[in-house]
Amino acid sequence: MSHSFYGKQWISAHVALGDLLQLEVPPEQAKPERDKIAAFQLLATMYIKYIQVFRRLEQCYDQVVHPQKRRVLRHLLDGVMGRVLEVKHEMVNLELSEFHYFDDILSDLKLTPSDVEMPIPKYFTHERKRALKEREQVLGQILAKLGSHDKDSTKEDVRLTMEEAIHLIQVHERARQGRLRAKFMKEIRQQEEREKMAATRGAPTVDPEVAAVRIQKLWKGCAQRKKTRKERDDEMIFIGMHPPPASSTATPQALAVKYEGDRRKIQDIHELEYQQALTTVKEKVRETEGPDMKETLMDQIRQWFIECRDAIGRFPDYPTEEEGGSLAIFKEKDPAEVEAELKAKEEQGGKKSKKDKKGGKDKKKDKKDKKKKGKKGKKKDEEDEGWKMSASKFVPTIKEGCNTYNEIWMVRNEAENFNQKHDVELIKEEKRLEVESEIRIQVDELMRQELKNLKLAIDRDKGKKAKKGKGKKKKKGGKKKGKKGKKQKDLTPDRTIESLYEELVSEGIIVRHTRTHMSDYIGEYSYLGTTLRQANVEPMPSLSDVRRLVTEFAILPLGSPAVHEKAPLIKSILFAGPHGTGKKMLVQCICTETGANLFDLTATNIAGKYPGRDGLKLLLHMVFKVGRALQPSVIFVGNCEKMFRKKALKSDLQSDPKRLKKELPKLLKTIKAEDRLVMVGTSSSPFDGELKPMMAAYQRIILIPRPDYASRHLIWRRLIVRHGGILTNQLDIGSLSKVSDGYTPGMIDTVCSSVLNERRIHQIHKKPLQALEFIAPLARLDPVYKEEEETYKAWFVKTPLGKKRAKAAAGADENTGKGKSGKKGGKKGNKKGKGKKKKLTRHGL
Repeated sequence: MSHSFYGKQWISAHVALGDLLQLEVPPEQAKPERDKIAAFQLLATMYIKYIQVFRRLEQCYDQVVHPQKRRVLRHLLDGVMGRVLEVKHEMVNLELSEFHYFDDILSDLKLTPSDVEMPIPKYFTHERKRALKEREQVLGQILAKLGSHDKDSTKEDVRLTMEEAIHLIQVHERARQGRLRAKFMKEIRQQEEREKMAATRGAPTVDPEVAAVRIQKLWKGCAQRKKTRKERDDEMIFIGMHPPPASSTATPQALAVKYEGDRRKIQDIHELEYQQALTTVKEKVRETEGPDMKETLMDQIRQWFIECRDAIGRFPDYPTEEEGGSLAIFKEKDPAEVEAELKAKEEQGGKKSKKDKKGGKDKKKDKKDKKKKGKKGKKKDEEDEGWKMSASKFVPTIKEGCNTYNEIWMVRNEAENFNQKHDVELIKEEKRLEVESEIRIQVDELMRQELKNLKLAIDRDKGKKAKKGKGKKKKKGGKKKGKKGKKQKDLTPDRTIESLYEELVSEGIIVRHTRTHMSDYIGEYSYLGTTLRQANVEPMPSLSDVRRLVTEFAILPLGSPAVHEKAPLIKSILFAGPHGTGKKMLVQCICTETGANLFDLTATNIAGKYPGRDGLKLLLHMVFKVGRALQPSVIFVGNCEKMFRKKALKSDLQSDPKRLKKELPKLLKTIKAEDRLVMVGTSSSPFDGELKPMMAAYQRIILIPRPDYASRHLIWRRLIVRHGGILTNQLDIGSLSKVSDGYTPGMIDTVCSSVLNERRIHQIHKKPLQALEFIAPLARLDPVYKEEEETYKAWFVKTPLGKKRAKAAAGADENTGKGKSGKKGGKKGNKKGKGKKKKLTRHGL
């Protein structure tokens, strides 16, 4: 894509943001929305539009090569990303569910699910590429010292005796000779048959012209059939009914990926030139404009001395560094500041006694007002019942980015800047302010001394002595100290982060995560979610919904420091679901997409390490200290339900899973907005643990279901190709997807790897794959039955969010029941209304 394409993308995103800001900041204060469905529709529409803007800005930031434009885009991108997360949390609080369905809104806006797929910004890892590479090298060196090798190197070498080796060679050689002999004999027999056929036929009796016509007819028919078959295949590939051909380096997609990589290289070159220009332009501005700035500032300050002496009769006190120095002299005051100063002067002129009396009267009035407000409070609450959008921390950021675009880049002519290099004039404007502030500090020192000399000269003329003791008062003010908050005790004050990192790696606490991207977690969009919810049936989320939720709750906040500081803080997440649904894979995806360190605190992994209570405290202290220093970091706890069992199983006595039950939740409370840490737990049987302590430890719960038909269809296609298979018309993927109902992605992956072994892949061109080959290995595995899925649903309903949703649904059912009921229902409603009135009168309403 060209520079102009990404410029147009930015313009379209800017226009869409302008429309969204009008909704965010209406001219009149919006009234609370009592209809929850209307409120959700508003939020969901905003959410989808913000995601569309987010996708455009992410693409622009990834590919725009102009270094100054990239800074504005990054500011906007972080603001939009944070606003998406805020709107998501608003929807969770409104619907009391982590999963939301927008199929009706997508159809109204003429969008497809791929148009609102949540993007993961590439700058999370690209801008830290060098640091991540160095960390990987350090990790490899530590593991090499410990003698740990990869799985391939751990395979034992097969050793044979001389006789066994000779016998093995002889067997293979004889087999090779036998195959060659059989092939040679087959060719001889075919040749003999051809000679016999030629002898029986005799000389050709067909006319050469007739023979030529027959050959032409056969060739034209064959060519036309081949052309028709190709056109039919192309059409089927285009509409998505047939798989595309095997990817090659010449495909448009591959070329696009190559061009994107080339643009990133240009970004690095332009960024280096920009950093060099920052220093050179600053020095040039200081040399050329610095002396004039200094002279102008000194003249202005001297003029201020004279004006103050004429007005007051004496020279003024020079503002201190804390007050801003000479900057405070020429600061333009707002009307509000001027009014505040006048009021302060009037108050100083009044008498203290009058103030005290007025203060007492005001207190009494305040108490009376509070009582009146307390009485009227409930009426107001009843009137103002309904949903209202909470204040956003990211809308000002978005406004600022839009204003910067309007002021600088919308009106800027870049016809001559074809290569999109940095703009020197913008650098000059920026550095001029920096140089002025530096010169101002020097001028302040000189002018303070000059003012002091003037005062001394005047005092000498008048025969007065200079006053003393002002410095002591300032010192007294400086000695005041605020209250100190409680600080955590550092258990390793004498050790460096590098030594702690090495120790944790050697103990197996920090582990190397496999490179797995979020796109590898396969799942299709749920197209019936809204329909089922309208019919009061709670749908099971699809794997696509799970992928979106993990991106929003873990990846986006961890990847951006600016977003993590302001967005709703999520400290811990629990992945719950059957075996093989990809819980550990999602943990690997979080680490890969954000470049995070992975700390494994699974009970089996820390068994026998750092024994005793003090040892556990030291381990957790080291984990959190290194995690904060090398953030982002993910703390992984596998099979976390064992930690919350009432009684540990006999098989778990050695690993002692309840060891972390008390200490880990305490340390989670110390995580602040600036700490990009998240604890991720996985559980295949969450109903085995105690619910209350588990919910206290994990802030968000993501229930991962077994895949539906659409997801299974997609999983089969992707995994067969990934394991080296070729999709043909003879392979009935639809039947496979139907038969594999209840089987998880992990089970399907196991079946594909067992069927598509090396020998079968070699035969695949001669013998295409058939669905029957996958049935036998699939039948050996136990699926997730519907009863087990219902167990997970019943457990999830008991969680805090599940209880709230069930309660809200029960309330909605009661309301609909009252509306449908006849006269009897009306009478009951009247009685209840009277009861409510009596209660209100008791409270003084």
